[in-house]
Amino acid sequence: MLRPFRPRAAVLTLSALLLSAPLAGCGGSDDKDADLTEQQLDWKDCPAPDEAQGGGTAPSPLPGPRGTWSCATLKAPLDWSEPGGDTIGLALIRARSSGAASERIGSLIFNFGGPGGSGVTALPAFGEDYATLRTRYDLVSFDPRGVGRSDPVICENDRQLDAYFQQDATPDDNAERTELLDSTKKFNAACENNSERVLPHVRTTDAARDLDLMRQVLGDDALHYFGVSYGTELGGVYAHLFPKKVGRAVFDAVVDPTENAEQGSLGQARGFQLALDNYAEDCVSGTEECPVGDSAQDVKNRIAKLLKDLDGEPLPGIFPRELTQTAATSGIAQALYSKDFWPYLTDGLDQAYDGDGTILMVLSDSMNGRSENGGYSNLVPANVAINCADDKPRYTAGDVERALPEFRAASALFGEYLAWGLVGCTDWAVAGAADHPDVHAPGAAPILVIGNTGDPATPYEGARRMAQALGRGVGVELTYKGQGHGAYDSRNRCVRAAVDGYLLDGKVPEAGTVCS
Repeated sequence: MLRPFRPRAAVLTLSALLLSAPLAGCGGSDDKDADLTEQQLDWKDCPAPDEAQGGGTAPSPLPGPRGTWSCATLKAPLDWSEPGGDTIGLALIRARSSGAASERIGSLIFNFGGPGGSGVTALPAFGEDYATLRTRYDLVSFDPRGVGRSDPVICENDRQLDAYFQQDATPDDNAERTELLDSTKKFNAACENNSERVLPHVRTTDAARDLDLMRQVLGDDALHYFGVSYGTELGGVYAHLFPKKVGRAVFDAVVDPTENAEQGSLGQARGFQLALDNYAEDCVSGTEECPVGDSAQDVKNRIAKLLKDLDGEPLPGIFPRELTQTAATSGIAQALYSKDFWPYLTDGLDQAYDGDGTILMVLSDSMNGRSENGGYSNLVPANVAINCADDKPRYTAGDVERALPEFRAASALFGEYLAWGLVGCTDWAVAGAADHPDVHAPGAAPILVIGNTGDPATPYEGARRMAQALGRGVGVELTYKGQGHGAYDSRNRCVRAAVDGYLLDGKVPEAGTVCS
């Protein structure tokens, strides 16, 4: 895994194994299996998010008619190879369509990525961005299995996680290397001890089958879907398994399905370096003086020096924790996810140069799912569990050391950090499934695939590879020349028009469309 962040998507189960598993509602003879497709969801007012979801308050009503959020629990097989066995509860959230009943298309299901992010908390947070789509769809999202309220993966406690995220993630000698490997092994053992029941059943293919059950229970003949980041890989796997059930689908911030874990992490090193380059250029090109450097190169040089200094002498952070090199690196990465966060990065760097690590530590905490009260969501445990169940390769310290020169060349700032993250699954209790996913979906309806040229976490090149892997006539690529992770939420009019036109009216943009 990336320590302490891993926006890289998971790798998936072998399609031959997946296709051998029985499907709910697809001819199985088990009465319990049939009951799951016919279950009635008990929609109620949503409670406040629990700690595993990140905490907070119950979602605020949306503007306009029928603006109330409601929540329910969907029962799904714990083990899709035994659909008549034990079940798992999947937390759902919904906002009913605001338009006329005669104009309603169906449900539009969102997955916002991670893997490990709670859709039950994310959808209300972005709700107003999707108001236009709500005129013809019920907006629906969910906590995937192992996430949030859906039987969450639990590993270490809050105190242990504080130490886990403070440690040196880029070891310089044998002692630091041993400490990192031992800490990873201890974390993984805690996951097995606390979540043994669910760990074998959190693969992306399990979530894809959950999506199809969700589609049936919601009463839709086809799955209308909006996937972001890892959600694009989940959508691609769904399309591979159920090509004839794909409705109108959009993939935004697209994961490259052709890469294994090492290739994906190396691509992220290049992506975050590009975002850092763009941030530095933007800072010094403004009308106001850039407080963190006189030139773009000076900005990057000063950041590199800060991180080097922190390796030996951390700064005061959020008492009693200090801003370590690891925490600062993850805080910088968090700020690169959106151009809207760049001013916070400038403030955080400026503050750190004056000896105060508070802002960068707040950004790091956000990356790791830590709330102000010191509690952690299960974002990172779920992220690790899903990635390790999906990723077949298991990397050793020797593998990392072999790869370090290439990672350093990709990014002087993020390269080593991402390279050492590869050891995260080495001692995992569940075998990984495959090198990379099969998303080939012949016969599926067109899927709009959007790549952002400045995306740090899912580099732009992945969009074209996803479109090609989906197959001729399925993947339709659109390019957004922008910054940050994703395109639709940038509020770019061209992107919005293309997405809304397809989801609402079925108008497929011309392949190769460019928005800027």
